[in-house]
Amino acid sequence: MRPAPPLSRRRALQAAVGLGVGLGVGLNGERARATPAPRLQFPRDFGAHPDFQTEWWYLTGFADVGKEAAALGFQITFFRSKVVSTQGLDAALAAKHLLFAHAALSDVKAQSHLSDQRIARWSGRAPGSNSADLAWARQDDTGVLLRDWSLQRQPDGRLRALVQSEGFALDLVFDAPQPVLLQGRGGISAKGPSAAQFSYYYSLPQLQVQGSIRARGQRLALAAGSRAWLDHEWSDALLAPGAVGWDWIGINMRDGGALTAFQVRDGQGRALWDGGSYRAGSTLYTFARGEAVFEAQQFWRSPRSQARYPVQWLVRTPADFYTVKAVFSAQELDSRASTGALYWEGLCEVFDSQGRLAGRGYLEMTGYAAPLQL
Repeated sequence: MRPAPPLSRRRALQAAVGLGVGLGVGLNGERARATPAPRLQFPRDFGAHPDFQTEWWYLTGFADVGKEAAALGFQITFFRSKVVSTQGLDAALAAKHLLFAHAALSDVKAQSHLSDQRIARWSGRAPGSNSADLAWARQDDTGVLLRDWSLQRQPDGRLRALVQSEGFALDLVFDAPQPVLLQGRGGISAKGPSAAQFSYYYSLPQLQVQGSIRARGQRLALAAGSRAWLDHEWSDALLAPGAVGWDWIGINMRDGGALTAFQVRDGQGRALWDGGSYRAGSTLYTFARGEAVFEAQQFWRSPRSQARYPVQWLVRTPADFYTVKAVFSAQELDSRASTGALYWEGLCEVFDSQGRLAGRGYLEMTGYAAPLQL
């Protein structure tokens, strides 16, 4: 296999600086307009953006426990969806937003995948100001609560996630040793050919994780090598017409780097759009259209949904050509009781073009059981 081209320092600097221009789109997503927008500012943009239709905070990671490397994988996701028809109401019981949450635990040793989900309404009022709210999201910093599940920034600056489920429990604290990674052009990530198809998108890779996981009938303390990845995205119009889903990887590289790659697919499995980035040290290379190419190599058919998922990929990027392998195949998540989707989200390992283990992270595949509806 031919070696990958070197990272372009000039393009990396362009990506890091960004264009300083945001893209606005109406609630129906029928047309976009260029609007002067400030650069993303933190901690403000760690918080919720209720003026946008859709938003999510996505935590994925692998936990070293005992003598087994990457023995457990975990996913914690909070979604916010704006209910357009209730925005003019001022009643305490008005459901101006719906909050959803998914959590899953992949047990490599047992080859098992446990999951749970939550859903509740939010009036849009400030956290703690409305006793009728079973869920809320802060707008000034990371803070999302849905009944007994939460993701919140602590006074010491670290994030803490709490999930209580019948089959497993997560009590995890995340520390960010690296700066925010702005995806796309300064945090504006194109998802299709139209200017309306974009998201505001940043990542926090290489999160150091402490805490405990209840699994296998016992409480397991995480070892120092445990790592996680946070994605936060918000958008009004994300998918192009004809798109049915996407494939995405977020990989913590063993050398401290961060690899993101995605493709948006049509009903025939063809890439309508692609993108991603590679950060090595302080250098960020943002992929141009056509530079992230996904080639399916091995498949697994879900006995639950009969969906046929690629569980091994060759992903070609400017950084290298990577083989992405699911640690085990049966990591499909059934969220039909909340967001309504069946999708595959699981722990994977990534090997470079020389066959060496280069990193671990998560692979997400949507739209295989049925076209994804956002």
